[in-house]
This record gives sequence, C-alpha cells and structure tokens, in this order.
Amino acid sequence: MNRYLSACTDRESCLAQNPGLIFFYVGYFSQNIINAIGDAVRLRLEYSEMPGGLRRRIFSIFIEMAQNVVRYSSDQLVSGPQQNELRAGSVCITQENGRFLIICKNPVTQDWAERLRPVLEELRLMSVEEIKRSYREQLRKELPADSVGAGLGLLTIARDSDGPIEFALEPDPTGELLFTLKATL
Repeated sequence: MNRYLSACTDRESCLAQNPGLIFFYVGYFSQNIINAIGDAVRLRLEYSEMPGGLRRRIFSIFIEMAQNVVRYSSDQLVSGPQQNELRAGSVCITQENGRFLIICKNPVTQDWAERLRPVLEELRLMSVEEIKRSYREQLRKELPADSVGAGLGLLTIARDSDGPIEFALEPDPTGELLFTLKATL
C-alpha cells in the first residue's frame, strides 16, 4: 500500500505528508455535519481553477465516502434515527503530481469487513463500462429491508474515479478493523 492509505490519521500528519491538502476532517460524522462540511468543500473547490466536471467528481466521491462513515463506522457515539447518528472517521482531499486523492478511514466490525472485502475486490477488477452497467442495474433493483442506501455508494466512487479504487482493512487497537478507501482522479 502506498503512503496515502496510512495518511490523514490526524491533521498534523496529514499536512506534513500532503502539502497539496485541500480538505481534512477527522471526528464524528452525522448527516448534518456532512451537509456543513460539504458546503465548505464545495466552496473550496469552486474557488479553485479546476474544470467543473472534475470538481463535480471530487465532490461526489467526498460525499459518498462521508456517508459511508455515517452508515458503517463501528465507532458509534449516538444511536438512533440515521439523521441523528454520530460515527467516527476521517476524510481527506489532497493533490499530488497533478492528481487528486480522496481518502476516508473508519473502524468496521470483522463481520462488516468480511462482507465488504469481496465487493471491493470485484469492483477493483471491473472496467468502467462494467461499473456503469452495474450502477444502472442497481438503480432498478428493489432495496433490501435492512439497507440504509441504494447500494450505489461504492459504485459511484468507482465510476467517478480515474482507475481502480484502493482499499485496506487493517487491525485496529480496538480489536476491530480500520477500513481505508482511496479514490484517485
């Protein structure tokens, strides 16, 4: 794994390792927090000189990663209706050598990691056309009763990335696993 999969565990290490830092947040996520930091990210991207299509893709990936933290992080401070949940994680948007990297981290249970790994492995092997076809098929499917979303998050991240997404599931001192996801544009 490259250094970006271990970056952004705290603000200082993220800044030291990523002089092209655009945005970094570590802490508890909720839907309200995502809305607020989404506004900050959107403004930051709008004032940059990057093309509109690239800004849209970066923002789309950022939102999907932040929502995955709210839905699946095992470090849960408050339980309740989804809009009131608080779950821990981090998200970082940085630039290096003309490429944009969006990275998120959060703890997950062993059970969730076992369900997640094969999905991510399959997604990494899919072509752009296969990802787009799978996305369209997923839109037509009926939602499972236990679903908190339409199952489109990882497909959206993969679709909007330039190349395969990277991920890691590493032991965490809490006994769970630390899930890291990285998209490159």
